[in-house]
Amino acid sequence: MQHSQLAPLPKNVPFRIVSKTIGQGAYACIKKACPPDDDHPVFAVKYIHKEYAARHGRVSSRQLNLEVTVHSHVSGHPNIINFLKTGQDDVWCWIAMELAEGGDLFDKIEADEGVGEDIAHVYFTQLISAVSFMHSKGVGHRDIKPENILLTADGNLKIADFGLATLFEYKGVRKLSTTFCGSPPYIAPEIITNSTRGNAKGIGYHPDLVDIWSCGIVLFVLLAGNTPWDSPTDDSYEFHEYLATNGRTTDELWQKLPPATLSLLRGMLTVDPMKRFSLEDVRRHPWYTRANKFLSAEGKLCDPINLATSMFESLHIDFTQNPFQSPSQKMVSRSGDGMDMNIDEPSLSPSVGFSSTQPEMQRVSMPTDWDSQHLAAGMVSSTQPMNKASMSQDIAMEAQLEGEPSMSQFSQQPSVPVSRTQNAQRFQDIVPSRPMTRFYSVWELKLLVPLICEAMHRLGVPVPGVPRCMPAGKVIVECVAEGLFEVEFVKIKGDPLEWRRFFKKVTILCKDAVFKPDE
Repeated sequence: MQHSQLAPLPKNVPFRIVSKTIGQGAYACIKKACPPDDDHPVFAVKYIHKEYAARHGRVSSRQLNLEVTVHSHVSGHPNIINFLKTGQDDVWCWIAMELAEGGDLFDKIEADEGVGEDIAHVYFTQLISAVSFMHSKGVGHRDIKPENILLTADGNLKIADFGLATLFEYKGVRKLSTTFCGSPPYIAPEIITNSTRGNAKGIGYHPDLVDIWSCGIVLFVLLAGNTPWDSPTDDSYEFHEYLATNGRTTDELWQKLPPATLSLLRGMLTVDPMKRFSLEDVRRHPWYTRANKFLSAEGKLCDPINLATSMFESLHIDFTQNPFQSPSQKMVSRSGDGMDMNIDEPSLSPSVGFSSTQPEMQRVSMPTDWDSQHLAAGMVSSTQPMNKASMSQDIAMEAQLEGEPSMSQFSQQPSVPVSRTQNAQRFQDIVPSRPMTRFYSVWELKLLVPLICEAMHRLGVPVPGVPRCMPAGKVIVECVAEGLFEVEFVKIKGDPLEWRRFFKKVTILCKDAVFKPDE
């Protein structure tokens, strides 16, 4: 969403904006802000366009008020984004909250590979701690998934986005939910079967129990780098086999999991919610109580430099890989099952806009989203081999990019740049908050842009065909130095792992244009 196309942001607010948009969705955007007369502290402000949210996201003013209420109610836990203040005018609702300076957790995890067992244990432990606190307050999140799991600058986990949260218990009285919401790979089966949909009134489900299921899926993704199924329905072969084998599936994703986690996952992913593990069962499980060198007695991340280094060095692009052959499981569709969800979902091949700081004419039909200076489009018709920069220019470029973190993923043996390890004190000093979904090129723009567009075309990237179908992300080509272009893949919404998987496929198809540190 480009808020400038909707309405100017409110001016009568108790803070000042100090950044461009750092995050956005179908009807909301997030910017950095600070007090009017001070540079600190810096916090995040979420702007929600009320009319657009109601029309395109079916988010009522009552739901916006509920988001504010439940977020403020659970604020204060170390693994939950702190709520600060809220306000609104006739057009916008804004929510000021703690800034998660470390960015998305799952931006830092390699798709289809996951993280080491100790790292997964750290973040699963912190996730369970946060969810336990929410449930003790009678609040169910109902949208636990990678997009809503952030990190502090020190690398600790923070749960965010309470747009679908609900109060399921008040003064000892529990109530069921009937709202059909969530993201297909992460929702519990009873949401599908027991929700109100259309004219069919559902019998309801327990919001706290569906959170436990979602936490189990998140643990699986941490360990495997992929979800176990598209959605918990009969349409999914993987889920059908999971049911048929009573959780003893032969799927290779399950085979690669640490054996000690299997009984925990089966307990959390029990289809009957009344037989599903409770959070107390989870906290008593031997794998949960195991010792961990990265986890302090207070539940905080310790030795962040080594943990961050391990995560950073796992991010790697293999240019010998076939981008049309999935490593372990097909790139699943998160919106192709006909579900009418209450949230944004990434598509099979993410829709993207294309923007550039230089003139170009696109080779395929895609919406242009000029993120910076809008220059007149020029004609591109050349299909000749590239005209690469001279050897001396290559050397100069390599020196210029020596400290750029994203360059490591293109090395044959990824490593943390020396410039980042010398004075590293925090997690963020090793792993940058900015996503690594970018590459650099010394190709001429008139050759680079058509190559990227052709790669996306070959991957079947759809063009948003209706107004309510917002793109999953955009690609920005920017000239950062003479003869050097940065190609950045910016996710607007959807699963970070799916977006990285898409970025890797495009990059492999454009490998001849990618500037690599080993060449």
